[in-house]
Amino acid sequence: MTLTVEHTTMPVLGRLPIHSSRSEQVAHIAEAARQIRIQDLKLVHHAGAGHIGGDFSAIDILATLYGAVLEISPDQVTDPERDRFILSKGHVAGALYTTLAAFGFLPVEELATFLKPLSALNGHPNRRKVAGVEANTGPLGHGLPIAVGHALSAKLDVSMRRTYVLVGDGELQEGSNWEAMMAASQYQLDRLTVIVDRNRLQQGATTKETNDLDPLPDKAAAFGFAVVEVNGHDHGELLDVLSAVPFRPGKPTFVIAHTHKGHPISYMSNNVAWHHRVPDSAEFQQALTELESVGRPRYDRELV
Repeated sequence: MTLTVEHTTMPVLGRLPIHSSRSEQVAHIAEAARQIRIQDLKLVHHAGAGHIGGDFSAIDILATLYGAVLEISPDQVTDPERDRFILSKGHVAGALYTTLAAFGFLPVEELATFLKPLSALNGHPNRRKVAGVEANTGPLGHGLPIAVGHALSAKLDVSMRRTYVLVGDGELQEGSNWEAMMAASQYQLDRLTVIVDRNRLQQGATTKETNDLDPLPDKAAAFGFAVVEVNGHDHGELLDVLSAVPFRPGKPTFVIAHTHKGHPISYMSNNVAWHHRVPDSAEFQQALTELESVGRPRYDRELV
């Protein structure tokens, strides 16, 4: 399917040369994240469905991973020694598809098929249909156990490949995650990194109102993980932390990325209503104006 005017294509940004400076990398990731948000906004609006709030809280993490951290490229999606990334919160598949397109794993034109009949770009990612997707996810609580399996496989292979998994904070209320974390600690899977999209909101309420996770850092440490907290919208912090794992030999890493659902859109940020809302025409134009009026995303809220 050819992109229509409404789906105006974004540039395929790719990655900078390995010798690029940190400041160049950070600027590149920031622009990638901005372009990915613009395209994701168009996807959700014109499909009439999606999870744009969760997409926008996770995009800075995804852009950093694919833009500078993961040892994988479009021509290495089947290389046994590639790094693995698993999107456990599979309902934000739109953000993953758009990120894959931004870095050359998926034709940008294919984004126009998002949620269309017979499209490969379903509401949850499918590894048999989309190159670069490592696991079918969306039943919450399943992605982290799959990631533990990948990390254990790497250890048995005596491989240096790394496994990253992005989980929503709401899905940490599922017991399967904690069983998987016990196994990761038991087998000393220090090439495993769990990234928590800690936006403190889930469908219809805050995580605290639903089933309070705090003190989350203490709980993860008690399960044998090395715990790091970052501003999940600061590309420099994300790049430094995600590039540096493992932090402690013999321990898997647990990165708590403090984010805002809907970031950085003024009417959407930190608003639980945007878990599963679709912008109407006026909201779409306002969000597009906000994203296009700046050279890079604005970090105008203090994260806690």
